[in-house]
Amino acid sequence: MISFIFSLLLAIQPAKITPPIVGTNAPEIELINKEGKTIKLSSLKGKVVLIDFWASWCGPCRKENPNLVEAFGKYHKKKFKEGKGFEIFSVSLDKKEDAWLKAIEADNMKWSNHVIDKEGTFAKIYGVNSIPNGFLIDGKGKIVAQGDKLRGLGLHIEIEKLLK
Repeated sequence: MISFIFSLLLAIQPAKITPPIVGTNAPEIELINKEGKTIKLSSLKGKVVLIDFWASWCGPCRKENPNLVEAFGKYHKKKFKEGKGFEIFSVSLDKKEDAWLKAIEADNMKWSNHVIDKEGTFAKIYGVNSIPNGFLIDGKGKIVAQGDKLRGLGLHIEIEKLLK
């Protein structure tokens, strides 16, 4: 009887999520943007994309934002081996929309792909335990770099590797 109950408990446990790694396809993200519309990560297929997990209350994230602004300006219209153009898909873990929107404006984050993940659902799927955290994907949707190597100059180095 005890083994039956134990088996039953194991059967109803949620499946453990395995975070994506370099060389695998980036899991789909579908969230609400600044205008209240649902957008998907897959809508950017064909472009090199930095998925950036951040929040307005995160000091290191806010310090990294000027680097993202610089990278976006520098690579947005470039041609890549596996993709045409560079985009940033910013996934905020803010709970308060007003703080999120103010930070986007204050940090001059001009790209259009800003979404909010109030419940942290996609942060869990991606195995994000701390922010800032990023995933660089090629035009085919494969993760080519992730984590701390995408901060500061490292982001530019990783993007440069993908240029034609």
